[in-house]
Amino acid sequence: MHRLMLASFGTALLWFATPASAQDAAAGQRVFNQCRACHTIDEGGRNGVGPNLHGIVGKQAAQREGFRYSPNMRELAEGGLSWTEENLRKYLANPRDLVPRGTMAFAGVRNPQQLNDLLAYLKQNSPGS
Repeated sequence: MHRLMLASFGTALLWFATPASAQDAAAGQRVFNQCRACHTIDEGGRNGVGPNLHGIVGKQAAQREGFRYSPNMRELAEGGLSWTEENLRKYLANPRDLVPRGTMAFAGVRNPQQLNDLLAYLKQNSPGS
């Protein structure tokens, strides 16, 4: 009886501990709404408080023409920082983890499913990624 209960409990823990993996770009567009105060994502769109994010996936960091990046972001970009899915995941979850002295005033996307969806939306808006 105890083994059955422990096995069931263990299975439940694994289910809850397993990170969300499915990506839904439509749901990611809704998550991106919290980014719109500072960023645009339209091809050829303007920079705002933050740079336009169209085509960001796979690109080198700090390369958007006409945007003034923080010294820390420029330094990391010169060191080879690029917006791989892994780097975007880390940055979007907590910007200070990747760019400790950056200027992005966003706490991060803490919900794993929302983060997956946001990445799907960014990839959808990054031709060739």
